[in-house]
Amino acid sequence: MTKFEKGTPLDPNQTIAYQEGGIVSMELLHNESGSITLFSFSKGQQLSPHSAPLDAFIQVTDGEMTLMLDGKEYSVKGGEMFMIPAGHVHSVRADKNFKMIITMIAANRKVEFQKEDK
Repeated sequence: MTKFEKGTPLDPNQTIAYQEGGIVSMELLHNESGSITLFSFSKGQQLSPHSAPLDAFIQVTDGEMTLMLDGKEYSVKGGEMFMIPAGHVHSVRADKNFKMIITMIAANRKVEFQKEDK
């Protein structure tokens, strides 16, 4: 896991590079609530259909990804976001190079937030 210093800016596009003919991943955070991972996919790479037990919030930061979710194809471009619900079958294809941040979230976990005193 890459050291991610909380409280400082991070440019995801400068943090992870493309690797010709490959997929690069860099996990920034992982705990009982989920994880945050940077990915770069070079053109022609793909992930086969799969599902995950957590919701997956995807932010494409560069390029364009092709996402299949429950049999429907979506194009997600740099600057756009997409939420994949937990348990839904999806796959990813890189018709062009792209980079993304994926935040895996334990959506059914109850978290108590403290209210600020005013």
